Amino acid sequence: MIGWLGIFRLGLVQTALGAIVVLTTSAINRVMVVELGLPATIPGLLVALHYAVQLMRPAMGYGSDAGGRRTPWIIGGVAVLALGGVGAALATGLMAEWRLAGLALAALSFLLIGLGVGAAGTSLLALLAARVAPARRAPAATIVWLMMIFGFIVTTALAGRFLDPFSPTRLLAVAAVVSGLAMLVTLLAVRGMEPAAPRAAPPPLATAPQGGFRVALAEIWGERQARQFTVFVFVSMLAYSAQDLILEPFGGVVFGLSLGETTQLASLQHGGVFGGMILVALTGGRLGSLKAWTVAGCLASAVALFGLAGAGFAGPAWPLGASYVALGLANGAFAAAAIATMMQLAGTGRSGREGTRMGLWGAAQAVAFGLGGLAGAGASDLARSLIASAPAAYGAVFVVEGALFLASGLLAARIGRATGPRLRFEGLAASRNG
Repeated sequence: MIGWLGIFRLGLVQTALGAIVVLTTSAINRVMVVELGLPATIPGLLVALHYAVQLMRPAMGYGSDAGGRRTPWIIGGVAVLALGGVGAALATGLMAEWRLAGLALAALSFLLIGLGVGAAGTSLLALLAARVAPARRAPAATIVWLMMIFGFIVTTALAGRFLDPFSPTRLLAVAAVVSGLAMLVTLLAVRGMEPAAPRAAPPPLATAPQGGFRVALAEIWGERQARQFTVFVFVSMLAYSAQDLILEPFGGVVFGLSLGETTQLASLQHGGVFGGMILVALTGGRLGSLKAWTVAGCLASAVALFGLAGAGFAGPAWPLGASYVALGLANGAFAAAAIATMMQLAGTGRSGREGTRMGLWGAAQAVAFGLGGLAGAGASDLARSLIASAPAAYGAVFVVEGALFLASGLLAARIGRATGPRLRFEGLAASRNG
């Protein structure tokens, strides 16, 4: 079984994943919309493309279930992701001189990003679900996600400094350094995490699912809590992702902030997410169930978005940085509770299905992120074309996203209501009993 040191090491892989991905959804997205003057729908389509590829997550998870080893999927996934990250930065610079070639390279790069994230992310979570003791799964999920958010924070904060004044060369250099470091960290983190010869002493991970991929997927969909959780993941991630691609352009268009300033705002938001997840990790076991924290986080996210809807009308007097932190705190609280629930549910039901189960929820998240990012970007373009006032246009989009979070809270409240066991956050203190 994997102990606490191993959990932290695997969390470094999440840090590496987050560092590369945040460049594509934050800085590169902003460059396309503001510096290059492209419609927000274009980066929205590219991000949707990288999420569409992640529909393969269940099949990838099933492949690692059947093969009995997750490490090759993790290393290979990060390598493909790193290649895609560098390619996306190169494509963004190329768009300024040769638009068609730049868009073609960007499409290929985002395909690679989607494949890399799907393979590495699904296999990493499946490895944790299969090889971490049940008492440690909830805090382990929080730890690895906190480390991913840490990657977001560090990357956006440092990238914001090195990207001003903007140039395509600077963007490519930052992407290359981040991707190279991510690959190195991954190689060191996963070394020795799985037995070299699982056949000699097969761990739970080596129990291959029987009956083929479709049978495995049908069995998981037949589990009531797994099905309810899949629907919740889709709607909540739709709400979360719809905000993601417009927060930085919002700061640039409505408040006139520079690339470095909006990137640092993104860092504040991710810092809030980090704080929200820590809050749940430290107090969740004493102050409420996983379900209560999930519902509360969704409702608080809605309130924060409604606040941002009015921020543009208030102008520079509005505490924009505090609003981004508040939104991040609410997002982090709901995400921490939902991730802990996911880790607990992944180990329930028939054994040997952890990868497929994680893949199903990952695919639901990917579809939601693809649709949400595209819908958020497209809605901002549409609203700005129909509404002359930029603050009103962005405000309308934020209101719709807030309504989606309200719906997510209602769905979370129904998970396991009739027959499922009550899921509670064990907290980081579970390490004393694990």
